[in-house]
Amino acid sequence: MSKIVGEALKNIPWQDKPAGLNAPVWRYSQNPIIERHAIPNSNSVFNSAVVPFEGGFAGVFRCDSRSVSMDIFAGFSDDGVNWKINHDPIQFEGDEEVTKREYRYDPRVCKIGDRYYITWCNGYHGPTIGIAYTTDFKTFHQLENAFLPYNRNGVLFPRKIGERYAMLSRPSDTGHTPFGDIFYSESPDLTFWGKHRYVMGTINGDASAWQSKKIGPGPVPIETDKGWLLIYHGVINTCNGFVYRMGCALLDIDKPWIVKARSRNYILGPETLYECVGDVPNVTFPCAALTDAETGRIAIYYGCADTVTGLAFTTVDELLSYMEEYPLETEA
Repeated sequence: MSKIVGEALKNIPWQDKPAGLNAPVWRYSQNPIIERHAIPNSNSVFNSAVVPFEGGFAGVFRCDSRSVSMDIFAGFSDDGVNWKINHDPIQFEGDEEVTKREYRYDPRVCKIGDRYYITWCNGYHGPTIGIAYTTDFKTFHQLENAFLPYNRNGVLFPRKIGERYAMLSRPSDTGHTPFGDIFYSESPDLTFWGKHRYVMGTINGDASAWQSKKIGPGPVPIETDKGWLLIYHGVINTCNGFVYRMGCALLDIDKPWIVKARSRNYILGPETLYECVGDVPNVTFPCAALTDAETGRIAIYYGCADTVTGLAFTTVDELLSYMEEYPLETEA
């Protein structure tokens, strides 16, 4: 038995694994939990992040408008399933040089101390990693962008590594990225970032083809007694376009750029109608994971076909066992 290092979350959303299911992750039976028209001017609500907050849950949601502009919105829930999302996007306080909006999408939320840090893909002469914090999900203070363009999928670790803040990200290019590997970076103050380390990359050939085009970090890494459990997305380029699936890896607890284990198989991929049909077909894109340290339960929030939001379940033992049963032996 493996253990999650963290707090108990007795009200974590949960459904037991269906009998006979031969997969490590299973979908909530009432998916999608957030429809595309959840607020008056939304075209789609997806690739969003949630955390426990004041006995319930709070989140930051990607809501593309009906003019298809990309922005992020705060929301609240009593049970983690039924959400009330603000109708207006988050307004950030801070230096007007960085708060000026170009676009904002694909947020993550990470609690460190008494602050909830939001990272997202921020438009600043191209995609980079925006960082802000809040204590109440009403007032948001934006910090400096973490990196120069071009970068996507900035995901903070939930505690410092060797007295420094730590982040995973996916350096990219100016367009719809045709490549992508995961890198690790550190900062003493959330302003100046360095000590960049390569973590892992795509897999050439058919050893693990679902992650052959690009990969990127998903939810905040989960601390376990075996190391950091990372749920990430991987992409294959098919004759019908990109297909996004989820995978998992185990990173060293003190040196998270060292990969201890990685699954050869994907853990969840597009299969249902709401995952296969939408604005961008064939996408399952994880951005958040709630955990309960007492039971080892994990609830994953993920974007479906760039249109709606889904919920799926697993446990720390399910994912670590799956990596052991289907290991990725070598990287190309």
